Amino acid sequence: MARFDLSLPVVLRHEGGYVFDADDPGGETYRGISRRFHPRWPGWVRVDMAKKKGKRGLEKRLAADEVLQAEVAAFYRTQFWDRLWGDRIPDQALADELFDTAVNMGVHRAVIFLQRALNLLNRNQRDFPDLLEDGLFGPKTLFTLSRCLSRGDGPYVLKLCNLLQGEHYLEVTERNPSQEKFLRGWLSRVELSRQ
Repeated sequence: MARFDLSLPVVLRHEGGYVFDADDPGGETYRGISRRFHPRWPGWVRVDMAKKKGKRGLEKRLAADEVLQAEVAAFYRTQFWDRLWGDRIPDQALADELFDTAVNMGVHRAVIFLQRALNLLNRNQRDFPDLLEDGLFGPKTLFTLSRCLSRGDGPYVLKLCNLLQGEHYLEVTERNPSQEKFLRGWLSRVELSRQ
């Protein structure tokens, strides 16, 4: 089964430290946690205390704050990993992918990508019935995923999820050209080959 402690560093390598970019819909963020969307996250108290000491050395102070780093981990576990049933996913690489996509695009969209991928791989329902693409990770999605993985289709599920993720990034930047500055970072999250 997949492990959160192995997946979290995969996600955090994309999330950076403290950022306040006017073009980012999330506004002020720390380790990818948006103050705009998560104003009650307890870590903001510690971030604000560190900011009062000045910009110089801010990243080092934040990174060295063990309580803050524990708050970051707790946030990602409850908001994303647990909602994806991460501990029950039988493949670490796929769990990493779903977790990272959920963090960047939301749990609902990550699960829809998974459900679409599974439906595309069921050989017109000969292998298993289509899943309802509702964005909710539940027993049917887990059962179907396990069945698909037991057939050796894990690499295909992973590749399809990445293709859907990449397609979404292209659509976002085409709809809103101001987001093009984020495209290279987003594309670094799309791994079509893990060899």
